[in-house]
Amino acid sequence: MRLILLATLAITPLIAKDIEVPKRLDEAAVVLSEIMAAPDKGIPEDMLANAHCIVIVPNLKTGAFLVGAKYGKGYLSCRNKNGAGWSAPGTVRIEGGSVGFQIGGETTDLIMLVMNARGVDKLLSSKFTLGAEGSVAAGPVGRTATAQTDAQMHAEILSWSRSQGLFAGLALEGATLRQDLDDNAVLYGKKLENRQIVSGTVRTPKSAVKLIALLNKYSARERTGKPTSNE
Repeated sequence: MRLILLATLAITPLIAKDIEVPKRLDEAAVVLSEIMAAPDKGIPEDMLANAHCIVIVPNLKTGAFLVGAKYGKGYLSCRNKNGAGWSAPGTVRIEGGSVGFQIGGETTDLIMLVMNARGVDKLLSSKFTLGAEGSVAAGPVGRTATAQTDAQMHAEILSWSRSQGLFAGLALEGATLRQDLDDNAVLYGKKLENRQIVSGTVRTPKSAVKLIALLNKYSARERTGKPTSNE
Protein backbone atom coordinates (compact mmCIF):
# COMPACT_ATOMS: atom_id res chain seq x y z
CA MET A 1 0.00 0.00 0.00
CA ARG A 2 2.82 2.36 0.89
CA LEU A 3 4.57 1.64 -2.43
CA ILE A 4 1.38 2.45 -4.33
CA LEU A 5 1.01 5.71 -2.41
CA LEU A 6 4.63 6.68 -3.06
CA ALA A 7 4.29 5.88 -6.76
CA THR A 8 1.12 7.97 -6.97
CA LEU A 9 2.81 10.92 -5.27
CA ALA A 10 5.76 10.61 -7.65
CA ILE A 11 3.75 10.69 -10.88
CA THR A 12 1.19 13.33 -9.83
CA PRO A 13 3.48 16.29 -10.68
CA LEU A 14 4.22 14.72 -14.07
CA ILE A 15 0.50 14.34 -14.84
CA ALA A 16 -0.13 17.91 -13.76
CA LYS A 17 2.63 19.14 -16.08
CA ASP A 18 1.21 17.15 -18.99
CA ILE A 19 -2.08 18.99 -18.49
CA GLU A 20 -0.56 22.41 -17.75
CA VAL A 21 1.51 22.77 -20.93
CA PRO A 22 -1.31 22.26 -23.49
CA LYS A 23 -3.70 24.28 -21.31
CA ARG A 24 -1.29 27.20 -21.53
CA LEU A 25 -1.37 26.87 -25.32
CA ASP A 26 -5.14 27.37 -25.21
CA GLU A 27 -4.64 30.42 -22.99
CA ALA A 28 -2.10 31.85 -25.43
CA ALA A 29 -4.58 31.39 -28.29
CA VAL A 30 -7.28 33.21 -26.30
CA VAL A 31 -4.91 36.11 -25.55
CA LEU A 32 -3.99 36.52 -29.23
CA SER A 33 -7.61 36.26 -30.37
CA GLU A 34 -8.93 38.80 -27.87
CA ILE A 35 -6.18 41.33 -28.50
CA MET A 36 -6.45 41.17 -32.28
CA ALA A 37 -10.26 41.35 -32.11
CA ALA A 38 -10.22 44.53 -30.01
CA PRO A 39 -11.27 47.40 -32.32
CA ASP A 40 -8.49 49.98 -32.75
CA LYS A 41 -6.68 48.80 -29.62
CA GLY A 42 -4.71 45.79 -30.74
CA ILE A 43 -1.28 45.21 -32.23
CA PRO A 44 -0.89 47.03 -35.57
CA GLU A 45 -1.72 44.50 -38.29
CA ASP A 46 1.19 45.51 -40.50
CA MET A 47 3.64 44.92 -37.65
CA LEU A 48 2.28 41.45 -36.97
CA ALA A 49 2.31 40.73 -40.71
CA ASN A 50 6.00 41.68 -40.93
CA ALA A 51 7.16 40.08 -37.68
CA HIS A 52 9.68 37.25 -37.91
CA CYS A 53 8.62 35.63 -34.63
CA ILE A 54 6.08 36.09 -31.85
CA VAL A 55 6.24 35.32 -28.13
CA ILE A 56 3.05 35.01 -26.06
CA VAL A 57 3.16 34.64 -22.27
CA PRO A 58 -0.33 34.40 -20.74
CA ASN A 59 -0.86 35.15 -17.05
CA LEU A 60 2.61 36.50 -16.41
CA LYS A 61 3.07 36.88 -12.65
CA THR A 62 4.14 40.38 -11.66
CA GLY A 63 4.81 42.24 -8.46
CA ALA A 64 7.34 42.04 -5.66
CA PHE A 65 9.88 39.64 -7.16
CA LEU A 66 13.60 39.42 -6.52
CA VAL A 67 16.00 39.32 -9.46
CA GLY A 68 15.94 35.79 -10.83
CA ALA A 69 12.42 35.05 -9.60
CA LYS A 70 10.21 33.31 -12.13
CA TYR A 71 7.64 35.49 -13.86
CA GLY A 72 5.91 33.14 -16.25
CA LYS A 73 5.90 30.69 -19.14
CA GLY A 74 4.72 30.94 -22.71
CA TYR A 75 5.41 30.08 -26.32
CA LEU A 76 7.20 31.34 -29.38
CA SER A 77 6.55 30.69 -33.06
CA CYS A 78 8.45 31.92 -36.10
CA ARG A 79 7.74 32.33 -39.78
CA ASN A 80 8.33 29.29 -41.94
CA LYS A 81 11.35 29.67 -44.19
CA ASN A 82 9.23 30.13 -47.32
CA GLY A 83 7.38 33.00 -45.63
CA ALA A 84 4.02 31.19 -45.64
CA GLY A 85 2.58 30.16 -42.28
CA TRP A 86 4.05 29.77 -38.82
CA SER A 87 6.19 27.10 -37.17
CA ALA A 88 5.31 24.69 -34.41
CA PRO A 89 5.62 26.45 -31.03
CA GLY A 90 8.59 26.27 -28.72
CA THR A 91 8.25 26.92 -25.00
CA VAL A 92 9.90 29.79 -23.11
CA ARG A 93 10.33 31.08 -19.59
CA ILE A 94 10.68 34.75 -18.70
CA GLU A 95 12.19 35.63 -15.35
CA GLY A 96 14.01 38.26 -13.35
CA GLY A 97 14.66 41.87 -14.20
CA SER A 98 12.42 44.90 -13.97
CA VAL A 99 9.41 44.72 -16.24
CA GLY A 100 7.82 48.03 -15.32
CA PHE A 101 4.88 46.63 -13.34
CA GLN A 102 3.73 47.99 -10.02
CA ILE A 103 4.22 45.87 -6.93
CA GLY A 104 1.09 44.03 -5.92
CA GLY A 105 1.28 40.53 -7.33
CA GLU A 106 -1.06 41.07 -10.28
CA THR A 107 -0.96 39.09 -13.52
CA THR A 108 -0.70 40.31 -17.09
CA ASP A 109 -0.57 38.91 -20.61
CA LEU A 110 2.62 39.61 -22.55
CA ILE A 111 3.20 39.62 -26.31
CA MET A 112 6.50 40.29 -28.05
CA LEU A 113 7.17 40.60 -31.78
CA VAL A 114 10.67 39.95 -33.12
CA MET A 115 11.14 42.24 -36.09
CA ASN A 116 14.43 41.19 -37.72
CA ALA A 117 16.87 38.33 -38.21
CA ARG A 118 19.24 39.54 -35.45
CA GLY A 119 16.40 39.44 -32.96
CA VAL A 120 15.43 35.95 -34.11
CA ASP A 121 18.96 34.64 -33.57
CA LYS A 122 18.97 36.00 -30.02
CA LEU A 123 15.46 34.73 -29.33
CA LEU A 124 16.45 31.20 -30.34
CA SER A 125 19.54 31.12 -28.15
CA SER A 126 19.28 29.12 -24.94
CA LYS A 127 19.03 32.35 -22.93
CA PHE A 128 19.26 36.09 -23.51
CA THR A 129 18.58 39.29 -21.58
CA LEU A 130 16.05 41.74 -22.98
CA GLY A 131 17.45 45.21 -23.46
CA ALA A 132 21.05 44.15 -22.84
CA GLU A 133 21.53 41.57 -25.61
CA GLY A 134 18.57 42.58 -27.76
CA SER A 135 17.03 46.02 -28.23
CA VAL A 136 13.43 46.11 -27.05
CA ALA A 137 10.85 48.92 -27.18
CA ALA A 138 7.24 49.41 -26.18
CA GLY A 139 5.08 48.60 -29.19
CA PRO A 140 2.50 51.04 -30.59
CA VAL A 141 -1.18 50.28 -30.11
CA GLY A 142 -3.81 50.51 -32.83
CA ARG A 143 -4.70 49.01 -36.18
CA THR A 144 -1.94 50.95 -37.97
CA ALA A 145 1.62 51.74 -36.97
CA THR A 146 1.56 55.40 -38.00
CA ALA A 147 2.32 56.53 -34.45
CA GLN A 148 5.45 54.45 -34.02
CA THR A 149 8.59 56.27 -32.93
CA ASP A 150 12.10 56.02 -34.33
CA ALA A 151 13.03 53.71 -31.44
CA GLN A 152 10.17 51.40 -32.31
CA MET A 153 11.10 51.39 -35.99
CA HIS A 154 14.64 50.22 -35.22
CA ALA A 155 14.02 47.91 -32.25
CA GLU A 156 14.70 44.21 -32.68
CA ILE A 157 11.81 43.36 -30.36
CA LEU A 158 8.53 45.18 -29.66
CA SER A 159 6.48 44.32 -26.57
CA TRP A 160 2.95 44.82 -25.28
CA SER A 161 1.06 43.92 -22.11
CA ARG A 162 -2.58 43.52 -21.17
CA SER A 163 -3.66 43.84 -17.56
CA GLN A 164 -7.12 44.40 -16.09
CA GLY A 165 -8.53 45.06 -19.55
CA LEU A 166 -5.91 47.66 -20.50
CA PHE A 167 -3.61 47.01 -23.48
CA ALA A 168 -0.45 49.06 -23.97
CA GLY A 169 3.13 49.01 -25.13
CA LEU A 170 5.53 47.75 -22.47
CA ALA A 171 9.11 48.81 -21.78
CA LEU A 172 10.58 45.41 -20.93
CA GLU A 173 14.15 45.68 -19.68
CA GLY A 174 16.48 43.34 -17.86
CA ALA A 175 14.33 40.22 -17.86
CA THR A 176 15.78 37.00 -19.23
CA LEU A 177 14.06 34.82 -21.79
CA ARG A 178 15.09 31.19 -22.10
CA GLN A 179 13.82 28.02 -23.71
CA ASP A 180 12.15 25.43 -21.49
CA LEU A 181 13.39 22.00 -22.53
CA ASP A 182 11.20 20.19 -20.00
CA ASP A 183 8.01 21.75 -21.38
CA ASN A 184 9.20 21.05 -24.92
CA ALA A 185 9.54 17.40 -23.89
CA VAL A 186 5.89 17.39 -22.79
CA LEU A 187 4.79 18.69 -26.21
CA TYR A 188 7.13 16.69 -28.43
CA GLY A 189 8.16 13.65 -26.41
CA LYS A 190 11.81 14.73 -26.18
CA LYS A 191 13.84 17.75 -25.14
CA LEU A 192 14.00 19.58 -28.46
CA GLU A 193 15.63 23.00 -28.60
CA ASN A 194 13.50 25.89 -29.86
CA ARG A 195 15.81 26.47 -32.81
CA GLN A 196 15.09 22.94 -34.01
CA ILE A 197 11.34 23.25 -33.40
CA VAL A 198 10.92 26.41 -35.50
CA SER A 199 13.11 25.08 -38.34
CA GLY A 200 10.03 23.72 -40.12
CA THR A 201 10.92 20.06 -39.68
CA VAL A 202 8.83 19.54 -36.53
CA ARG A 203 5.11 18.86 -36.85
CA THR A 204 2.73 21.13 -34.93
CA PRO A 205 1.19 19.20 -32.02
CA LYS A 206 -2.58 18.90 -31.90
CA SER A 207 -2.77 21.09 -28.81
CA ALA A 208 -1.15 23.99 -30.72
CA VAL A 209 -3.29 23.85 -33.89
CA LYS A 210 -5.66 26.58 -32.66
CA LEU A 211 -2.84 29.03 -31.86
CA ILE A 212 -1.06 28.50 -35.19
CA ALA A 213 -4.37 28.85 -37.07
CA LEU A 214 -4.94 32.23 -35.39
CA LEU A 215 -1.45 33.40 -36.33
CA ASN A 216 -2.12 32.45 -39.94
CA LYS A 217 -5.49 34.22 -39.82
CA TYR A 218 -4.17 37.52 -38.52
CA SER A 219 -0.79 37.60 -40.24
CA ALA A 220 -0.92 35.47 -43.37
CA ARG A 221 1.66 35.85 -46.12
CA GLU A 222 1.93 34.66 -49.67
CA ARG A 223 4.89 32.43 -50.46
CA THR A 224 6.71 35.53 -51.69
CA GLY A 225 6.93 36.57 -48.05
CA LYS A 226 4.77 39.67 -48.55
CA PRO A 227 1.92 40.41 -46.13
CA THR A 228 -1.58 39.67 -47.39
CA SER A 229 -4.82 41.46 -46.61
CA ASN A 230 -6.66 40.37 -43.48
CA GLU A 231 -10.02 41.50 -44.77
